[in-house]
Amino acid sequence: MSTERVRLRIRVEGIVQGVGFRPHVYTLARRLDLAGWVGNDPKGVFIEVEGLRAALDLFLGDLKGEAPPLAVIDRVATTVLPLTGDRGFHIADSVQDGSRRTSVSPDFGTCDDCLAELFDPADRRYRYPFVNCVNCGPRFTIVTRVPYDRSTTTMARFPMCGECAREFADPADRRFHAQPTCCPDCGPVLSYTVVDGADRQVLAQGEAALQRAVTAVRTGLIVAVKGLGGYHLAVGAEDEPAVRRLRDLKHREAKPFAVMVADLAAARTLAGLTSEAERLLADPRRPIVLVPRHAEALTAPSVAPGTGEIGLMLPYTPLHHLLLRETGPIVLTSGNISDEPIAFKDAEALNGLSSVADAFLTHDRPIHIRTDDSVVRIVAGRATPLRRSRGYAPEPLALSLQRPVRRAVLACGGELKSTFCMVQGDRAFLSHHIGDLENYETLVAFTEGIEHFQRLFGVVPEVVAHDLHPEYLSTKYAAELADVELAGVQHHHAHIASCLADNRERGPVIGVAYDGLGYGTDGTLWGGELLIADFTGYVRVGSLTPVPLPGGEAAIRHPWRMAAAYLAEMDLTHTPPVQHRHAADWDRVRALLKTPAHSPPTTSAGRLFDAVAALLDLHDTVAYEGQAAIALEQTADPTETGAYPAHIARGDPPSCNGNLPYPGPSLLLNGGELVRAVVEDRRTGTPPEAVAARFHNGLAALTVAACLRVHEASGLTTVALSGGVFQNRLLTDRLTDALRRHGLQVLTHHRVPPNDGGLSLGQAVIAARRHP
Repeated sequence: MSTERVRLRIRVEGIVQGVGFRPHVYTLARRLDLAGWVGNDPKGVFIEVEGLRAALDLFLGDLKGEAPPLAVIDRVATTVLPLTGDRGFHIADSVQDGSRRTSVSPDFGTCDDCLAELFDPADRRYRYPFVNCVNCGPRFTIVTRVPYDRSTTTMARFPMCGECAREFADPADRRFHAQPTCCPDCGPVLSYTVVDGADRQVLAQGEAALQRAVTAVRTGLIVAVKGLGGYHLAVGAEDEPAVRRLRDLKHREAKPFAVMVADLAAARTLAGLTSEAERLLADPRRPIVLVPRHAEALTAPSVAPGTGEIGLMLPYTPLHHLLLRETGPIVLTSGNISDEPIAFKDAEALNGLSSVADAFLTHDRPIHIRTDDSVVRIVAGRATPLRRSRGYAPEPLALSLQRPVRRAVLACGGELKSTFCMVQGDRAFLSHHIGDLENYETLVAFTEGIEHFQRLFGVVPEVVAHDLHPEYLSTKYAAELADVELAGVQHHHAHIASCLADNRERGPVIGVAYDGLGYGTDGTLWGGELLIADFTGYVRVGSLTPVPLPGGEAAIRHPWRMAAAYLAEMDLTHTPPVQHRHAADWDRVRALLKTPAHSPPTTSAGRLFDAVAALLDLHDTVAYEGQAAIALEQTADPTETGAYPAHIARGDPPSCNGNLPYPGPSLLLNGGELVRAVVEDRRTGTPPEAVAARFHNGLAALTVAACLRVHEASGLTTVALSGGVFQNRLLTDRLTDALRRHGLQVLTHHRVPPNDGGLSLGQAVIAARRHP
């Protein structure tokens, strides 16, 4: 065996702080009899290690192979150093200065080891609601800056007791350098508080506070519960009067509530779960998973009205585990009123939620950054995020750009389902879910989030990307920034670029971007687009046939108006029930169609879904974005194979933005013919379940036919699907299967949402390529 000694400097980057990586290195080095040290700095983890060459080879191999479960290693770089003759190995103090490349870990659900302690009467942390270790617990929501140490988290205010300090310093303990380590003697304290105007009264603390909350939920009261990233409002999921009251007080008329259940066994009693759904529910990220609800599920009718799905999640904090053991399933919805962001500061919650909550189950560990729950749905056979937030953010997304970006980019996203994104080097930092940028409170959350990411990751943006819509608050925010280069990005180009980046592809591809509305370069409202696109540009090679949007935004809130527009466009004389229901306003709305200023043309796929939903008597008005389209998908019979026919016509010459050649004509996909078939089938008494399915199948077939024409003209063999419409499992499954049968590769989303929550990623990579 070689006796040659070597000394190495090792740099490890990725999610390597707050996940037990330094203890992992320490234990590994001691086992191999290596000398040196390991520490944190703003770039990640630095290591100097000295010993026999064979031992160092094993060390480097095991560094990744035995990494802690929550660690994500992006790169390992080594440099040979002169020998120093060191003896022993230790954890060095963190270094505070220098450029930042480290990634902050997301928050993770309680691990099995901590859960066992929580319910072990012999353990000193028995029923303590803040149990955590290096493998679980709060991270992103408590960190204030990097490097990640207790002093740079909101746990800094809680000095460790002697026993916790011994665990923290013991390399053999799983709490070795676990920064949020605490126990009942030194950690946060649970409180049960009631608010009466300006008067706040703490009625109980600790275990007594928990029992007061359990009793409150069981007796039909609404309890505001402080979670990892903010406050939630909780009621018993089987208690219809309580759920109905929560809807009324929260001003949430119809949008489904999520339900938390104690375990997978409880989840199976409420919904049909595939193995993939069970994996997602049990994943340490603990998202809300949308699954088919059992018809006989014992949940209140008001939990998820008008849908056959239910959003389920499992407990992800010790407090949730304790609650659910005694309450049974609970509705757990964001602690906010109407469209405001989730409350996360204690004073803000006690003031803002006192009109809804009867009591508060809170504690004294501050939340530094608000973070809503993540939502996923299985679409086209893979987990698709609809909202990427707690458990996922701020984990960076590796990009497949031709070269790392030299100038840092900030992308401001859109208006709905707002996120922002920062690109530095070859990584994208996509933010947590912010919400709809339609009020001052959400704009504040947006700007505070950007400032926090800049501090965490040391990003000073030089290029700022934004949507082309001049009235978006995100666009206005970008325009007011000083000393940056602005980059306007077309909405649907950003969608396709987001899908490319999600799949680590560069393009060009045939892009299908179906959503509600996006500002087009011709001044009209796009939303049913076929593009040839890559990160540098796009050609608009097709779209749905434009129809007027009667009354502008009023048509978004009132789908019956879109029914009127399509009936007029197709010159249909049959009078469907929707026309009778709105007879008093029908002629007035029809008259608006003749005035482009009041009825701008749109190619929106989302508005096509709205029109069909109104014609099937599902929704004339909507209480939340996408409600009519969701109802249409839920109505469709998945066994129906019939498809409505529709034609493709030649349009104007393709419009280009970039240097992508396209020899063919642009295409107009006649969505109106699908509407004509819907009306005719309803007139002859075809069941709405069959009509809804034939519409989905017809739109899929129409889209496939258009993609094949573009494929024949361009030679491209990959199709990227993006936009909010591709949250629709039925359409996406039909379209994906058909395209693959024709030999085309299909890209769908799996790391970021297809809706506008992924828009900022697309903007960021486009700006990075266009403005190097």
